[in-house]
Amino acid sequence: MSNPSLLILAGDGIGPEVMDEVKKIIDWYGDKRELQFDVTEDLVGGAAYDVHGTPLTDATMAKAQEVDAVLLGAVGGPKYDVLDFSVKPERGLLRLRKEMDLFANLRPAQCFDALADFSSLKRDIVAGLDIMIVRELTSGSYFGEPRGIFDLPNGEREGINTQRYTTSEIRRVARSAFDLARKRDNRVMSVEKANVMESGILWREEVSWVHENEYPDVQLDHMYADNCAMQLVRAPKQFDVIVTDNLFGDILSDCAAMLTGSLGMLPSASLGALMENGRPKAMYEPVHGSAPDIAGQGKANPIATILSFAMALRYSFDQGAEAERLENAIESVLASGARTADLLGPEGGKSISTSEMGDAIIKALDASL
Repeated sequence: MSNPSLLILAGDGIGPEVMDEVKKIIDWYGDKRELQFDVTEDLVGGAAYDVHGTPLTDATMAKAQEVDAVLLGAVGGPKYDVLDFSVKPERGLLRLRKEMDLFANLRPAQCFDALADFSSLKRDIVAGLDIMIVRELTSGSYFGEPRGIFDLPNGEREGINTQRYTTSEIRRVARSAFDLARKRDNRVMSVEKANVMESGILWREEVSWVHENEYPDVQLDHMYADNCAMQLVRAPKQFDVIVTDNLFGDILSDCAAMLTGSLGMLPSASLGALMENGRPKAMYEPVHGSAPDIAGQGKANPIATILSFAMALRYSFDQGAEAERLENAIESVLASGARTADLLGPEGGKSISTSEMGDAIIKALDASL
């Protein structure tokens, strides 16, 4: 059997730095666990634009369709702000999501005990937090038509984005959420605005249909998106799996992210339909951006990107035990007091570099054998 295949798209800003640490982890699994990957690398975002004049070439898109999983670093930076919208770095990321049909975005918000004091909320509210937000990723107001900015006869302008969903789009992301819940605490909270939006009414009805007909064993509740935002900062541990649409998922997942104390700690997975080999179309990336202000300085926290690879081990390669090994190694490094600059509290202290954090995690992996 051939090795599982990975396409690494490091991207812009701190993307290459944090991805270098992931490559160390990949090599470690090949050397120490006989878990070999066939790895190729290519360009995305501003890095691709600088070379090819486009944020994602057709050739790179074809590679992404062929591999078992894509690992992406980050895209964007101020030098690209002057570009036309059609070729901005973020368009490369959106094209990957759309053409790979990665409809389910998994955003875990897990608070490591060693970092509970870094949250803006009190320790007792966030300690032990473990939420999974499932965001629909390829439809809704970010992709709906009509969209655009239009001139009106009276001289004003009008901006339009269309919020639209179909039965099949809602049902497939709902199934992803219910499947995840069965492996966790068996609870799903479906979030929309059915009180004021027809798309929200359809969302509630279709999620309920999937629950009643396919997952009656899973607890399902419903909540309006504004209330969910409030509840996330009031009592976040009440949630297990949250499933919601593209726009609300974008907002709520960032809200949940900050409960954990740092964006530098948070991974994500974007999953699509199963391929012929039984693996889902998949792309894994950290939640944080390209952080151009610290790029090239060795200050970036690589943990979110490393945890994204742990999600790949779990969801693409059926290596749950090895994913847990990696997560435990990270937790032990944090418990030892090792911190990149973003993880220093108000009292300050000495930080370690991006590569030193990667090396510390490797050492902890060695100790796990």
